[in-house]
Amino acid sequence: MYATLTSKGQLTLPKEIRDRLNLDAGAILDFKIQADNTITARHVLPDARRIRGLLKSPLAAPLSVEQMDEAMAEHLRDKHAPTQAGRKSTGR
Repeated sequence: MYATLTSKGQLTLPKEIRDRLNLDAGAILDFKIQADNTITARHVLPDARRIRGLLKSPLAAPLSVEQMDEAMAEHLRDKHAPTQAGRKSTGR
């Protein structure tokens, strides 16, 4: 089976693979690159632990504007800081 990579780095999985893995739009795949450059992909099933920590405790005090500004500044500094390889981080 073949799939063609687009100029945006996207590809369409052949229907046979989507059916075999029971994939629908929005499905999450975990890719691994092996030592021989073989790529494997597995379907990651939804897990409630993935959303742990997204919601704050109702008892937590709200953040101030200054705290939010500092958190955003720190995030942007980290995101755009050069990595040790001399490339910028992708933020992922």
